Amino acid sequence: MGQKNYVSRYRRRVIEFGLTGGIGSGKSTVGRLLVERGAVLIDADQIVRDLQRPGELVFDAMVARWSDEIVMDSGELDRSAVASIVFSDEAELEALNAIVHPAVAEETQRRLDEVADADVAVIHDIPLLVQPGGELLTSRDALGWAGIIVVDTAAELAIARVVAERGMSPADVEARVNTQATREERRAHADFVIDNSSSLTHLEAEVERCWAWMNDRMSS
Repeated sequence: MGQKNYVSRYRRRVIEFGLTGGIGSGKSTVGRLLVERGAVLIDADQIVRDLQRPGELVFDAMVARWSDEIVMDSGELDRSAVASIVFSDEAELEALNAIVHPAVAEETQRRLDEVADADVAVIHDIPLLVQPGGELLTSRDALGWAGIIVVDTAAELAIARVVAERGMSPADVEARVNTQATREERRAHADFVIDNSSSLTHLEAEVERCWAWMNDRMSS
């Protein structure tokens, strides 16, 4: 089915939604499926990767704090080295967030400005939208969103997926899970929950159900 067949006749303006889920939840797949249906995706993780390229201000600020130990021989950022620092030290994680988050917010606004005159649903893909303890990372901005979509997967299943797909050790994945919000904390903020506990066919049906819900929000 072509993308044009998905586009809702109800669109009249840019309407924003948040999309989140823990590591291994399948959030990226959900984002792709929503784009196929006509949404515009603003991927916070991809923005971070772009801003952490050599020569970018975020890259320079990170190297200034943690020195060349986070730089590979190729000159690119050593993400594993960064992870080993920040995921074992809350103060270092806060320092990283203080460098990255303002830059991501600025770039996000620039991308929103690009579609300001369009009639479109914008999906903000933000893995850490819900912080440990349940606070929203961008609570002020989220007040203007039409809703928050949470991709929900049991931790055990999510860990198994990441181990199989990325080759990480179960202990490393579990450590990352433990630095993130719980399923209950994410679901408490959810306006729509996508269950990704089964097959891709099941997930596609869940996304279709979500797209219909989004169109209802967009028409109101």
